[in-house]
Amino acid sequence: MTARRSATWFVLFLFVSMLRVAAHAQQTQTKPFQPEVGQPGKDVVWVPTPQVLVDKMLDMAKVTPQDFLMDLGSGDGRTVITAAKRGTRAMGIEYNPEMVELSKRNAASAGVSDKANFVKADLFETDLSKATVITMFLLPSINMKLRPKILDLKPGTRVVSNTFTMEDWEADETNTVESGCENSWCTALFWIVPAKVGGTWKVGQGDLKLTQKFQMVSGTLGSVPIANGRLRGDEISFSAAGARYTGRVNGNTIRGTITGGSSSSWTATRQ
Repeated sequence: MTARRSATWFVLFLFVSMLRVAAHAQQTQTKPFQPEVGQPGKDVVWVPTPQVLVDKMLDMAKVTPQDFLMDLGSGDGRTVITAAKRGTRAMGIEYNPEMVELSKRNAASAGVSDKANFVKADLFETDLSKATVITMFLLPSINMKLRPKILDLKPGTRVVSNTFTMEDWEADETNTVESGCENSWCTALFWIVPAKVGGTWKVGQGDLKLTQKFQMVSGTLGSVPIANGRLRGDEISFSAAGARYTGRVNGNTIRGTITGGSSSSWTATRQ
């Protein structure tokens, strides 16, 4: 009788234990995912960009409702959601599916699900060609792996990075936020993808020979060296023989204005 009673109690104990395990598992499954700073990801650990720097990055890129922004490694979605609140269509690229779902919930709570979209995808396999603005908070090594892809985007595409550089592709603008940013991630770097102008162009009866290093341009107009050559997207400017040349690059043609003494127009065709 004692053995039977012991066996019965043991079976009841196992049954109750199994119910408790099942209940705990269910609670674990239904508990909303909460990210932890420093949690590992595919290419980088997750560290959120301070909201004040998110605002600064979007200000530097001058985002508008006409833009399409892509945030590379979008984490909890704050950059995409902030852009969407400004009326910008925005997409977050994130490899962690739990972060993607969290971002979607955050966008819904902010009331911007119609403009904020999130997808699980690999940064290096994602088509960035539709973006007019790209934001990111990645390691320098990841920036450099992405750099060739970014430089092949449409001239004028704006790129903003939290803290980390593109090495010898110098930023067009750098800003550090001092008020309201209390950690190490308080600097925004901004680039504009430059047109490709290196080579020889025919200008009237002479040649314009350009050497390009990202947005910086040097070379000669005829036998005269050019100075202060620079690209800002598809806009080019330089000085030669006391005149200032400005123009817009459209594929293999540049059209613009010469100022200095008197104004006139100029056209160059790539050879």
